Amino acid sequence: MTPRTTHLDRGVASAMSALSAAAKKGLGDPVLAELVMVRASQINACAFCLDMHLDVTLEHGESPKRIALLDAREEAGDLFSERERAALALTDAVTVLTEGSVPDAVYAKAAEHFTEGELAHLLGVITAINSWNRLMVSRRIAPGGPAW
Repeated sequence: MTPRTTHLDRGVASAMSALSAAAKKGLGDPVLAELVMVRASQINACAFCLDMHLDVTLEHGESPKRIALLDAREEAGDLFSERERAALALTDAVTVLTEGSVPDAVYAKAAEHFTEGELAHLLGVITAINSWNRLMVSRRIAPGGPAW
């Protein structure tokens, strides 16, 4: 696969990086933020972002087993908390807007486990990674390739 371009405007990159950092910081749970970013990147088939966030997730102490079971989290017993499941379900719903919106039940479940501020930051994390995924996939940036 040949990259279409390796250039990303510095202003866009800086703004995206600032959004990602602010959303992760406001969520206050770096492991969950990374799991969300891995999950969205799996759905979007973004090898660049998966490569990056798998490494960061492992650096934060996450187990390879839980990462491997993200897609099967509902059947994974007690490996994932209800809070994590709610965040990941919201990630799936926002990433794949098949119904044209996020289902009320998915949003309500997330709202049970996150404060209003945390939920806003969680949505920020989901939005940021989906934007990064689209930037990298559309430009065909491979793992280890130039992000900018």
